[in-house]
Amino acid sequence: MNEYLILKLQGPMQAWGEHSFEGIRPSGNIPTRSALLGLLGACLGIGRNEMNKLQALADSVGFAVRRDERFPMVKITDYHTVQDARVEYAGLKSHETIQTWREYLLDAQYTVAVWNHDGALVTLDNLEAAIKCPVFTPYLGRRSCPLARPLIEKRLQAENDQEALECVEPQGGVIFSEEPGDVRMIRVRDVPLIHQPRQFASRNLYVYGGDNVSE
Repeated sequence: MNEYLILKLQGPMQAWGEHSFEGIRPSGNIPTRSALLGLLGACLGIGRNEMNKLQALADSVGFAVRRDERFPMVKITDYHTVQDARVEYAGLKSHETIQTWREYLLDAQYTVAVWNHDGALVTLDNLEAAIKCPVFTPYLGRRSCPLARPLIEKRLQAENDQEALECVEPQGGVIFSEEPGDVRMIRVRDVPLIHQPRQFASRNLYVYGGDNVSE
């Protein structure tokens, strides 16, 4: 039997950033690995420049995300202007203000199973304590996306991540897992390269259920 920490991601809005640069900022349909690590890192109080601690966290945990399709998910786009954007934006060396369009998810709900890899330096005990009493306020992708309920759901034992998620309501929903299985596989690029800020590597996700569902 393996041990899993179960989290619930629920809020009026969520935003799980995909690859973009300043102007257009789309959201993926499921939380990215980089976002989940950021969420846990905030609870633990890890600063953005604490590279060794961030790497230890990244090396310690695996994720499976279930998209809980209780309500139809809706996407909206919010318009912003931003001052002092990064100089590389659109190839410009300097500018004052740019326009941005940021995508958000409405009525999205997710259940996340978290487990430890062998030799984990950041244990489920550490994570559970931090989630119950976070150092920094957790949010659902952007600061404008607060949680609608406590992040933690329960801690349980199961044979695998799919069985763990089946123990948590609501039943059903498509599962995107890092654990290999004889199911459809998709390739995503959302693994943060800790020592190369804003750079990402790829990983495999194994999709359980929803054969025609894209990420």
